[in-house]
Amino acid sequence: MTDFELMQSRHSVRSYLDKPIEEEKKNLIAEKVKQINSESGLNIQVFFNEPKCFNVNKPGYGIFKDCKNYFAMIGPKVADEKIGYYGEILVLYAQELGLNTCWAAMSYKKGNVTVNTEKGEKLHIVIALGYGETQGHERKTKSISELSDADDNSPEWYINGIKAAQTAPTAINQQRFYFTRNGNKVKAKAGHFVYTKMDLGIVKYHFELGAGKDNFIWDK
Repeated sequence: MTDFELMQSRHSVRSYLDKPIEEEKKNLIAEKVKQINSESGLNIQVFFNEPKCFNVNKPGYGIFKDCKNYFAMIGPKVADEKIGYYGEILVLYAQELGLNTCWAAMSYKKGNVTVNTEKGEKLHIVIALGYGETQGHERKTKSISELSDADDNSPEWYINGIKAAQTAPTAINQQRFYFTRNGNKVKAKAGHFVYTKMDLGIVKYHFELGAGKDNFIWDK
């Protein structure tokens, strides 16, 4: 499966099967988390067979069913974009392993997540993980022209990057981001709403996969 096919096939899943994740996959996931923490400076932790996190009577948004595995996305208090970027690496890696995921901002009980945090760190969000009852459902997406300044004269890599960004999950499917290009320099800007900075990290990772990192540089 190509990167684009992987991004297209991945959808948010909230209902899970009572099926444990195999030890081999657990080990691969744990190793991936270790690698990402080393690269990013984050303190991501993964929990298996721990059902308390999503044991919420009245969640703020959505309900999870039978989810017993999750990533706890921990890092410095101001690290939203980085959390989104590296969390999405884990999301697509899980998809590659045949697992399903869902970013969960308000559907879990923070007090039920027993994490080890260092000074200056916090739990930003969790990502549900496991075998879904279904593969989820395709989301509506804004058009390329609504999400970027791309036109008929734009290079193919830029169009491919925007198409990849279209597949990125965002909070409440809001897609409040916008891309602009100046030559090989690309700028991605987040709108003003809940979790948009974290969404921007997710979207930028998708763009990199679609456009190819060798074709452009990020314009700060």
